[in-house]
Amino acid sequence: MMEHTTAAERKVIVFQLRDEEYAVSVDQVGGIERLLPITRVPQTAPFVKGVINLRGVVTPVIDLRLRFGIEETDHTESTRIIIVYLDDIEVGLIVDVANDVIDIPEDQIEPAPEVVGTIDVDYISGVAKVDNRLLILLDLQKVLTHKEVEELKEIEG
Repeated sequence: MMEHTTAAERKVIVFQLRDEEYAVSVDQVGGIERLLPITRVPQTAPFVKGVINLRGVVTPVIDLRLRFGIEETDHTESTRIIIVYLDDIEVGLIVDVANDVIDIPEDQIEPAPEVVGTIDVDYISGVAKVDNRLLILLDLQKVLTHKEVEELKEIEG
C-alpha cells in the first residue's frame, strides 16, 4: 500500500516591489491595509516613513523600496501597507501591490543565490519557483536590525 504524504507547505503573502515578487509567511502578518495617513517622525532613518494610527495602535511604517535601495515611486491605488510582527512590535511595510496568498511546497524553496535582482541577499531566506513565478522569500528578522527595531519601539511609545 502506498503511503500518501503531502509535502509540507508554507503559506505566504505575495507582494510586489517594482517588478519583483516577494513573499512573507502569513503567520508573521497581521493584516493588509490601504495607505493610511502617515505622520512623519523626526530623526528616524530615511526608510522609516513615520507612524500610522491603526485601530488605536500607533504603528511605525517603513518603505521597503527605500530599505532595499530601490528608487521611491509615487503611491498608487494599489499601494498597500502590510502589517507584520517583528519581535514584539507591529510594523507596517509599504509595498507596491499585495498580490495574493499562496501555499509554497517547502521542497520548492531553495537557498538564496548570491544575488537576487537588486536586493541585498542578507534579507532573503530563500527563493521559490511557483508556476513560472520567482518569489523572493524575505527573512523579516533581518529586514530590520535589532537596533532599528528598538528605535521603532521608542516611536511606538
